[in-house]
Amino acid sequence: MTDTHCHLDFMEPQEAQAALEASSDFRAILTIGTNPERNRKALALAEAHPHIWAAVGLHPTEAQLLSPALEADLQHLAQHPKVRAIGETGLDFYWTPETRQAQYRALDFQHHLAAAQGLPLIFHVRSREDGLAEQELAGWLLHNRPSRFVLHAFSGHSRLLEVGLELGAYFGLAGPLTYKKNTTLREAARQIPLERLLVETDAPFLPPEPFRGRRNHPALVRFTLAKLAELRELSLEQMEQITDQNAQACFGFNRF
Repeated sequence: MTDTHCHLDFMEPQEAQAALEASSDFRAILTIGTNPERNRKALALAEAHPHIWAAVGLHPTEAQLLSPALEADLQHLAQHPKVRAIGETGLDFYWTPETRQAQYRALDFQHHLAAAQGLPLIFHVRSREDGLAEQELAGWLLHNRPSRFVLHAFSGHSRLLEVGLELGAYFGLAGPLTYKKNTTLREAARQIPLERLLVETDAPFLPPEPFRGRRNHPALVRFTLAKLAELRELSLEQMEQITDQNAQACFGFNRF
């Protein structure tokens, strides 16, 4: 089993230790950096545990931090053998719509960095009710056409689904897939090619049913995996093998 997106550095030390013990049999866990301090915490966790890997980047809500010094720092960190992706980057018009231009600058930089390092790019996207960030990210993707990328915590947005399918995106499915009223996302999950499906937790956020309202952790990815298996009419074991293989193809966890 693989959790392709979590934030172990957002957990308290005892909480993180318990989470790691509960997922000690996982093939891999990818913990995601979001700013200079958290990038280093993610990488330290990856260095300390053979089945943990890191992504480094600048979250769109922190895009205003981008500077020449930070660009150089990310270029340095991206060369570490346990760094398997760049991001999460993208567009967030929910929390920080006022930094739109800074978000695009950070997105463009991370796109070029991922291409230079031969690493996948992980996208975060969030809007208010208008879906503007999703529409704009779809346009950016069509213009820039990154070679390997993940739509993290995919929401089922129809335009992003269309563009993602056209460009060969990987789709990261998280706890919301299990939410009873999330029919749009479940229908999208039925349309995505099996070889493009990933499962993730975004822990400690986005817990699946029946844990909504609690703190999430990587071992709970099995609930999302079970729902995905049900939707695709496969056994849990078959879906686990498929998503593990997809995670390996996308991130190359064994190259260390």
